[in-house]
Amino acid sequence: MTHTPVAAGRSGLFAPARLGGLRLPNRLVMAPMTRNRATADGVPTPVMATYYAQRATAGLIIAEASTPNAVGQTYPDITAIHTDAHVAGWRRVTEAVRAAGGRMFLQLQHGGRVGHPATSGLVPVAPSAVPLPGTVFTPGGHRPAVVPREMTADEIRSTVADFAAAARRAVDAGFAGVEVHAANGYLLHQFLACSTNHRTDGYGGPVSGRIRFVLEVVRAVVDAVGPERVGVRIAPGVTVNGIEEGDTDRIYPALVEALAEFGPAYLHVVFADPDQPLFRRIRELWAGTLIANPVLGWGGPLPADGGRHAGERLLAAGADLISLGRAFLANPDLVERLRLGAPLNPVRDEGQMYTGGTTGYTDYPVLP
Repeated sequence: MTHTPVAAGRSGLFAPARLGGLRLPNRLVMAPMTRNRATADGVPTPVMATYYAQRATAGLIIAEASTPNAVGQTYPDITAIHTDAHVAGWRRVTEAVRAAGGRMFLQLQHGGRVGHPATSGLVPVAPSAVPLPGTVFTPGGHRPAVVPREMTADEIRSTVADFAAAARRAVDAGFAGVEVHAANGYLLHQFLACSTNHRTDGYGGPVSGRIRFVLEVVRAVVDAVGPERVGVRIAPGVTVNGIEEGDTDRIYPALVEALAEFGPAYLHVVFADPDQPLFRRIRELWAGTLIANPVLGWGGPLPADGGRHAGERLLAAGADLISLGRAFLANPDLVERLRLGAPLNPVRDEGQMYTGGTTGYTDYPVLP
């Protein structure tokens, strides 16, 4: 996608765009948000089809993180995409969204050390045997994190293959594509960061080693489903889940340049700040579609405009599409509300985000 400035006085958020073979009616992307409404074994439930179909006016929906294998499970009742039952459950969701006029990618996420045997039945794996600080949420509540097993070379290869297989299953389930999650402290991000990657083989040490696993995963996924069906999410400098990258300004230019050679459909930058030199550098290096997720205050209240002003600043700085999370969570008709300048629904009690059922999920009102 070539970034096209919008005439003064008009918001670029509502301009149409293209993403690979998709025609997007606007540039607002629903960001992937874990909501814990799947079954215990990761099958999407019927209420999820309702939830996503309600938000089908987004230019693109990126569905919540879905694990490519059993050991990659992070928390209870999150989705997966490694069995036929998972495919069937997701197909109900994609069919409902398509019937409502929407378009969907599925995010693929392996938790790495962010997991627990009480949830998955398996000891988590990670680049190195470095535990997550603090606790992990499990079916029995928060428990101390366990020390993960350091992945062997064979396990790294099999995990790469699992990502490719998950991408094929996602396409079979009706998704237009997949987003490889290399952000927010999960497995791929753990390989990038000095704090979690202490390896001395070809997957650790210098930047070229630490980006290797991400590149192998993305290349395998691209080979499996085609570059036009693949996006990649990164989070430069984000410290969630105990991550300390150590050399952020060196990692991401190298990673972005290498990823660009595979020609993915988009790059999705988390907590993008148009004033940061690194964001501007990434924009320079990435010739394709750039999705930017604005900084709206981690853990703080959502701005009254839901992120519209921040999104417009990012468009002006060169982003092509803008992803919003909480605003879409609380406003099924977010695109229309922003277009009209109508008030937004506030996000309800955070506890309702992850407790299951329809409350705080599919019962947010729309404009009359």
